[in-house]
Amino acid sequence: VIPPPVIHIESYSEDSISFSLKMTTNIKVSGYVVNIYWTFDTHRQEKRTLVIEGEKSMQKVANLTAHTPYEISAWAKTELGDSPLSFVHVVTSGTRPVSPSLKAKAINQTAVECSWTGPRNVVYGIFYATSFLELYRSPHNSTTSAHN
Repeated sequence: VIPPPVIHIESYSEDSISFSLKMTTNIKVSGYVVNIYWTFDTHRQEKRTLVIEGEKSMQKVANLTAHTPYEISAWAKTELGDSPLSFVHVVTSGTRPVSPSLKAKAINQTAVECSWTGPRNVVYGIFYATSFLELYRSPHNSTTSAHN
């Protein structure tokens, strides 16, 4: 039987999480697949996937949001097949940024002009769709550090 990998949170801050991965077995490990999940705006789950080579691994995931719950799952790729999943949960430190105040104005049938207020020197994500259902299931998105 292949055991799940051990995920150990080494440290975390407002915008990053450092963790280590290891196996408690003599089975040869070729690498790991790690998923980091978080919830956007209480209903949209986001995910980042890392494919890591090697038997032992120390990882740092950056560009995260302060005071946000994250779930890290991982499985090992071994010479005998894939291991079961293991999970850990961590909440980044600090204060979660306030949501920006959005203003949107239709320009024509195919364009909307958007502007918002919020802190400078951050990256904003803009999610858009032609219906609320599409916005929930599979929105288009773009990122910018501008305010319009």
